[in-house]
Amino acid sequence: MGYYLIAGIMFVVGLIVSNRLKSKFKEYSEIGLANGMSGREIAEKMLSDNGIHDVRVISTPGHLSDHYNPEDKTVNLSPDVFEGRSISAAAVAAHECGHAVQHATAYSMLTFRSAIVPLVNISTQLSQWVILAGLGFLIGRANPTILLVGIILFAITTVFTIITLPVEYDASNRALKWLENSHITTPYEHDKAADALKWAARTYVVAAISSIATLLYYILLFVNSRDRN
Repeated sequence: MGYYLIAGIMFVVGLIVSNRLKSKFKEYSEIGLANGMSGREIAEKMLSDNGIHDVRVISTPGHLSDHYNPEDKTVNLSPDVFEGRSISAAAVAAHECGHAVQHATAYSMLTFRSAIVPLVNISTQLSQWVILAGLGFLIGRANPTILLVGIILFAITTVFTIITLPVEYDASNRALKWLENSHITTPYEHDKAADALKWAARTYVVAAISSIATLLYYILLFVNSRDRN
C-alpha cells in the first residue's frame, strides 16, 4: 500500500509539472525572437562562441525530443526547435549546447553520469524483477538477501537521477549566461527563457524525489523482512 501511495502522489505531482512545462513551452513558442534567429542558428553560434567546431546540429523527429549525444557529438533538436524562431526554441537550443560545452570542458558531473550509464541500463532492467523475487512474488517466499540485491540495483538508478540534477541545472545556467552575454535575447526574452528552463529542470527534480522516496520505501521493507526472519 505504501508503494502505491508514493507512486500515486509522485504521479500527480509529475503530471502537474509536466502539464505546466508543456503550457510554458507552448506559450513561449508563440513569442518570436526580436533577432529572428532559428534554433539551429542559435545552437551553431553558441558552439562556435565556445570554440566547439566538431559538434553537428541536426534535426531529430518528435516533440521535446531534444538532446545532446556525446557519442557522435551531435546536438539533436526537434523540428519545432530546429526551425523555430521563438523564445522556447532559443532556450532549448542553448540548453542542449550547454551539454556540449560540458562535454568539451570535461565537466565532472557529466563525465561521471556518462560513465555509469551502462550500469544504470542493467540496473533498470533487473532491479524491479529482483525486488519482486526478494519480496516473494516470484519464488514463493520472501528472501531478504535477494531483496537487498534488488535494492542496491535500484539505488544505482536513484544515484543517476540525483546526478542528473546538477548536470541539467548547469547546462541551463551556461545557456542563460551565454544568451545574455551574446545579446541573443532581450531582457524580456531572457526572463521568459529562464522561466521555461526552470520548469524543464523541475521535471528532473520530481523524478529524483520519486526515486529517492521509492528507494527509502524498499529499504523499509528490507528492514521489516529481516526483523521477521
